[in-house]
Amino acid sequence: MHATVIVPTYNERENIETLIGQLLALPIALHVTVVDDNSPDGTGALADRLAAENPGRVAVIHRPGKLGLGTAYVAGFKHALTAGSDYVITMDADFSHNPRYIPAMLEKARAGYDLVIGSRYVPGGGTQDCTLPRKLLSWGANAFARITLGLRAHDTTAGFRCYRRAVLESVGIEEIKSSGYSFLIEMLYRTQRRGWKVGEVPIVFENRQLGQSKISRSEITRAQKTVLRLGWARLRGRDG
Repeated sequence: MHATVIVPTYNERENIETLIGQLLALPIALHVTVVDDNSPDGTGALADRLAAENPGRVAVIHRPGKLGLGTAYVAGFKHALTAGSDYVITMDADFSHNPRYIPAMLEKARAGYDLVIGSRYVPGGGTQDCTLPRKLLSWGANAFARITLGLRAHDTTAGFRCYRRAVLESVGIEEIKSSGYSFLIEMLYRTQRRGWKVGEVPIVFENRQLGQSKISRSEITRAQKTVLRLGWARLRGRDG
């Protein structure tokens, strides 16, 4: 089994070394690909050092600037597929997604699920240290996406995911129009439309302790527009 974890970064110097250390310490032969958007705080240079210290297990993709979460995922997907990965995992760098859940996600994927989501909204899942407005925003975004797009997963906006290789090869990742966090919703929509089996593993989402959140008002607005665009496409029987 060849599994790659994709970690997009922008100013995550405080977190990335500890995160990669925990990922490599898991009882699974994971590969880690950091996709850094020219972080001013030196995250990319630190990731390069970690790659040099762990040859064959850590790789770094450097991009010229902050180009969006969705395009970072696409760059990571292409790299992982070229490297021959059977499973590709996506996660945030800020420890809101704890590496300890990855073995369970991979186990569920190997049991027959094509996309496994680390979910806050299934029995056993939840959040920790999140403010009430943040919880309401997340709950509202999930409800809006599920109802508008007919999505069956409970945590539609989660970035903690494990994809089987065949899913990434089939959904047309280069055709996805969303570039920010709404990329996650569009990926899920396309995955479900193609009939792939989606499962969820409960996780506790932990609010970041170090660094700053990257979610902005404009990002929320773009996500709403994406859901409406996909909702219209759904009515016409199209992907997006």
